[in-house]
Amino acid sequence: MRILLFTLLFISTIFATENNQTNIPNKQHTQMIVVISDDYNSSNAKLQRYFQEDNKWKQVGERIDIKIGKNGMGWGLGLHDTPKDATIIKKEGDGKAPIGIFELGSAFGYDEYNVEYPYAVMTEMNHCVDDGNSKYYNQIIDILNIKTQDYTSFENMKFEANYYKYGIVVKHNPDNIPDRGSCIFMHIKSIPTSGCDAMSEDQIKDIISWLKKDANPILVQAPKSEINGLLKQIK
Repeated sequence: MRILLFTLLFISTIFATENNQTNIPNKQHTQMIVVISDDYNSSNAKLQRYFQEDNKWKQVGERIDIKIGKNGMGWGLGLHDTPKDATIIKKEGDGKAPIGIFELGSAFGYDEYNVEYPYAVMTEMNHCVDDGNSKYYNQIIDILNIKTQDYTSFENMKFEANYYKYGIVVKHNPDNIPDRGSCIFMHIKSIPTSGCDAMSEDQIKDIISWLKKDANPILVQAPKSEINGLLKQIK
């Protein structure tokens, strides 16, 4: 899959102005969310949206402050190549958000939401499995649709808190490799997470309303020290 080739000018000025543009032809992905933290250990980050028009990337909306993994970031599995000398690798339960380039899956929530992007209503019967010994690892399932529950650890996709009232699936670890991290979302929360990107309800709803399926949106996220090399990749 082909990922965007970013110029050094774009990298140095990303988040600089609301009207930032760069000439980057890309026929496959025309919506992009970029998340940048100060360093590997920070649980705070900045998020900016972009869309492609006339082969130029243009900023959408305001840059927002979000929370990420409580232990910062580690290299994840997605559309990117991980540096050979990378030492901080995301694993299950490490409290780190994944570094990399990731496709976005469907949006989800507790109730119906009329948007153009694929959206799934979650119930108490939906589990996201984080048990590496399960064949359902890193997948959201409906327990009523499976014959045998072979896992002992999972996340409820609907519960009393509003954390998953609205959210978006991040396709981290798409091959569901055990112990490499599971159940990564963008969702509602005001404090650092176990590895997801968190923001206010209004902010996540704004993003979901903006997303378009045929734009093949991607999430690109990394600490400042890694963003140049990551965004220059061609896959």
